[in-house]
Amino acid sequence: MKKVLVAVLAGGALLTAATPALAQTTQAAGTTLGPYGYGKVRLGMTEKQARATGQIVLKMAAEAGSCSGWDLKAHPSGKNAVGLYISKKKGVALISAPKGVKTPEGIGVGSTMTQIKKAYPNVKTPQDGYPSVRVPGNPKAYYAFLVEKGKVYELSLGLNAQDCTN
Repeated sequence: MKKVLVAVLAGGALLTAATPALAQTTQAAGTTLGPYGYGKVRLGMTEKQARATGQIVLKMAAEAGSCSGWDLKAHPSGKNAVGLYISKKKGVALISAPKGVKTPEGIGVGSTMTQIKKAYPNVKTPQDGYPSVRVPGNPKAYYAFLVEKGKVYELSLGLNAQDCTN
């Protein structure tokens, strides 16, 4: 019996129907943040490698010793924001989740603290900071959740040793 891959473009999203594993892999590549990056953009990539993916566009040049700010071409971040930071020393250091994107564990903008704690029992919230947790499957990375009124309004994936944001 032949297996058929069907692809349909609906509302700008590629929908696939195939074997469950193939469909899941195709979906995960474009709709999840983590554990190593988003789409073809991976944490730790040099600026040159990240540009070569064709998925980013420069938004803010790096000043001496700082990081440059970029946007994902398919997901512009709007005024006074960037979609990712690239460090001169560490490479791609931090990627913010585009609208509608979730972690592999199903956490995204709009998720509650209860949902975060269920998905990530080891989540920690410093007294003067935002909840964060090590990324399952990638010990070199963390998720940071910006929460207001009990709900996530921003989510990012960063290198533990990144030098772009605090």
